[in-house]
Amino acid sequence: MLADAGWHVLVLEATAAPGGAVRSDRGVHPDHVNDLFSSFYPLAVASPALRRLGLERWGLTWRHAPAVLAHPLPDGRCAVLHHDPEHTAAALEAFAPGDGDAWLRLVARWDRLAPDLLDALLGPFPPLRRGAAVLRRLLPAADGLRLLRMLTLPARRLGDEEFAGPGGPLLLTGSALHADLSPESAGSGAFGWLLTMLGQRYGWPVPAGGAGRLTDALVRRLADRGGEVRCNTPVDRVLVRDGRCLGVRTADGEPVPARRAVLADVPAPALYGGLVDWADLPRRLRADLRRFQWDHPTFKVDWALTRPVPWTAQAAAAAGTVHLADSRDHLTRYAADLACGTVPRHPCAVFGQMTTADPGRSPAGTESAWAYTHLPRGAAGAAPPEALADRLEAAVERFAPGFRDTIAARRILPPAGLEALNPSLYRGALGGGTAAPHQQLVFRPVPGTGRPGTPVAGLYLASSSAHPGGGVHGACGANAARAALHRARWNPRVRSRTWP
Repeated sequence: MLADAGWHVLVLEATAAPGGAVRSDRGVHPDHVNDLFSSFYPLAVASPALRRLGLERWGLTWRHAPAVLAHPLPDGRCAVLHHDPEHTAAALEAFAPGDGDAWLRLVARWDRLAPDLLDALLGPFPPLRRGAAVLRRLLPAADGLRLLRMLTLPARRLGDEEFAGPGGPLLLTGSALHADLSPESAGSGAFGWLLTMLGQRYGWPVPAGGAGRLTDALVRRLADRGGEVRCNTPVDRVLVRDGRCLGVRTADGEPVPARRAVLADVPAPALYGGLVDWADLPRRLRADLRRFQWDHPTFKVDWALTRPVPWTAQAAAAAGTVHLADSRDHLTRYAADLACGTVPRHPCAVFGQMTTADPGRSPAGTESAWAYTHLPRGAAGAAPPEALADRLEAAVERFAPGFRDTIAARRILPPAGLEALNPSLYRGALGGGTAAPHQQLVFRPVPGTGRPGTPVAGLYLASSSAHPGGGVHGACGANAARAALHRARWNPRVRSRTWP
């Protein structure tokens, strides 16, 4: 966005490759492409910020699995989110009469709000223009207040109110737990509704050739606009004088001046009191940041499989993403273990079938796959990584007997391993901080913020620690870029700034 506005943009990347948590490699097996971190991108294809970039012109191609999402049950039944809402409704109707119509009602609510809702959710806070547009759609409607109530519900309660059988509630609740929310958390129902509706209307697609192809397209687009990316160039200090950001200093001591702005794509705790000295920040910020809450550590395993996963529920074979949990009660017990600091003995997991979604990821008849689960904060070292990986494989085996016999190679990425590959994933936290309501909107990353500006003029927080939070949607960076452009437009001192 800054390069499009004619600014010269220099990206200083700490690691050996650009992309942060959007990268892929052949590190598990030379014939298999595996994504190191994120894989499926419903927010990316729906995000106004990323859609405006037109990355398809720079080589990005999206691929879709035959089905979006599956949640198998131990008895062989399977809840499936298909690309066609009517098909999804028919699958849910098999769980209980009327559940198909209930699903279509949720889709209709989404369709009425979606044009303005995504802009309001992902745009700058407060979302005055788009928020007003959403309210105009809501308030005249007879069920406007009922819909607002629905957005506050826990995922468990939303499922109970809308459905009679377990299929629909499992799709909603499993999706809600992609964030660090429990089925009983206020607002978790809205998160589950958001992800399932994005899947219903956009799918959960993947970049052809691996997650890194999304990053490649961004880098090529930036280069075409005159921008530059320098890898292996960590920054160890933001340079401040008289409350204004003058640039940065790299770890090897090189000063890099910034005539207009610095956008920091790092977690808030790494910026405040880290890259920016506490002497240049308000005292209250230091006290508030002590209350900053990280999201749960992530434990991930990548596999190269010799054949497709032998699911007991055959419908799961067509889905790009599979949620593994016996029931909503299982999801609740798992969330309770995390809250109590206990490593779950029977983990819930998210499982990705990448060759099913993108056939070029591995040879025909094989599968590139991964699964992740969460660990409690502070208990990541409670069991050796090999033992945790075996436990995760056992969770898959329960729904796919013989799964272990398909494994040709595996890679274990414990929280420390994820952080080693991407320092912004502090102890394996993927979301830049909790997604709970007490650290969202005007409370993100600390109370009284909510916008990308910082106490230092010309310095902007552009990471997922800023509103609207975690996810591959580009909104945090876009909001920071928009704020920097606005300040430069109305403050002539920005353009005339010189290096001391």
